[in-house]
Amino acid sequence: MSETETRYLVVGGGMTGDAACKGIREHDADGTVTLVGAESHPPYKRPPLTKDLWSGGDEEKIWRGTDQLDVDLRLGRTIVSLDADGRLATDDAGDTYRYDKVLLATGGRPRHLPGGGADGVVYYRTLDDYRQVRGLAKDGARFVVVGGGFIGSEIAAALATNGCAVTMVFPEEAIGARLFPQDLALSVTNAYRDRGVEVATGARVASVERVGSDFRVTTEAGDAFEGAAVVAGLGIVPRDELAAAAGLPTDDGIPVDDRGRVDGRDDVFAAGDVARFPARDLGRDLRIEHEDHAKSHGRQVGRNMAGADEPYDHLPFFYSDLFDLGYEAVGDLDARLDTVAEWPELHRKGVVCYRDDEGRPRGFLLWDVWGKVDAARELIRAGSPVGAAQLEELIA
Repeated sequence: MSETETRYLVVGGGMTGDAACKGIREHDADGTVTLVGAESHPPYKRPPLTKDLWSGGDEEKIWRGTDQLDVDLRLGRTIVSLDADGRLATDDAGDTYRYDKVLLATGGRPRHLPGGGADGVVYYRTLDDYRQVRGLAKDGARFVVVGGGFIGSEIAAALATNGCAVTMVFPEEAIGARLFPQDLALSVTNAYRDRGVEVATGARVASVERVGSDFRVTTEAGDAFEGAAVVAGLGIVPRDELAAAAGLPTDDGIPVDDRGRVDGRDDVFAAGDVARFPARDLGRDLRIEHEDHAKSHGRQVGRNMAGADEPYDHLPFFYSDLFDLGYEAVGDLDARLDTVAEWPELHRKGVVCYRDDEGRPRGFLLWDVWGKVDAARELIRAGSPVGAAQLEELIA
C-alpha cells in the first residue's frame, strides 16, 4: 500500500475527468494532478462507441490525450472511501491519496434489467462493451436490443447497418417517445421497421435466460425474442454513493453551485453526469449525461479548482445519428411539454420547439438542421414566446 500527495485529485476517468485535467492545466501549469479511473483505459471519447466506430472510424482517434498533460493516471482503480474533512481518499487496492482539492467525476452506472438479467447481457457504455459487441456483430448475427432511448436507438441502427438482424424491445409506444413529439417518434419507429429492424413496443422485459449458446428475452405479455446477444441501453443511475458515504449532499446526483462546488465547500467539486448544476437559462437545476456537458462542465470546474472562480453558464447541446436521420438539440426536451414545429420536409428536415405554458422556449430539436444550436440557445436565453416565424429563421 502507498500514499500519494497531490494538489488535485480527479475521481473518475471519463471525458469529464479528462476535461477537468485540461481545465486545471489552463490555470495551473505545475500543480500535481492525479486521476483515478476504474477502467483500464485512459480517458476516451464515448460517442464513437455508438457512432463513428460502426461506420469505419479509427479506434486510435478516440483517445483524449490526458497522458500528455503531466497527469498521474491511476487506471483500473476505484476510489472506495472519501474523508472530506481529512482530505483523504482510499482506492480499492488500499492505496491512499492526500489532496488539496478533489473532483468527483464519477459519472453513472447503467440501469439493469429486473433481476439483473442473465450473465452475458451487455449493458452498453464502455469501450470494452463496444469491443465485445463488435466481435459478435458478424455473419448476420441476431441481437436483441432492450431500450428505445438514446443508446438503444443508436446501437440498434449501428448493428442493423452492419448487417445484423436486430429486435428492439422497450415499454414505450415508440422510439424516443420520452424525447420526441408523438408523431415524430412514431415516424422514427416506422423508419426503423422499414430498414428491417423488428420493433416490439409496449413490451416490458420479464426475464432473460440462456438457451444453449443464445439468449431468450421474454416480456411480461409472454412474447419471446431470441438472439446471439442481448444489448441493453436503459440509461444510467448517477454514481453518487461515494459522496453520500462521505456525508456530502446527494439528490439524484451531487448538487453543486455554478462553480461546481459541493455544498459551498472550496475543496470538494463535482462535474459531468453525476453533478446537478444550476442551469441559468432554464431557471432550474439539471443533471445532463451528454458529451458537450461532460467536456464543458469538466473544463470549467477544473479551471475553478485551480482558482479561476468563473460561473458555468453554458447550456449544453447533444446530437444523434439514426440511420440517415440526424439531429442536434439544446435545452429541455421533454415530450410532455407543449411543442410547435416547422417541417419543410415532414419528419425529414425541420425544427421543434418545446415551450412552457406561456409559450417561452425551453428546448429545441433541430432535425437535419445544422449549425443553429447557438441561435436556438439564444432564443431560450431571451425567454420570449416563440412561434412559426422564429422557427423558420432557424431553418433558413
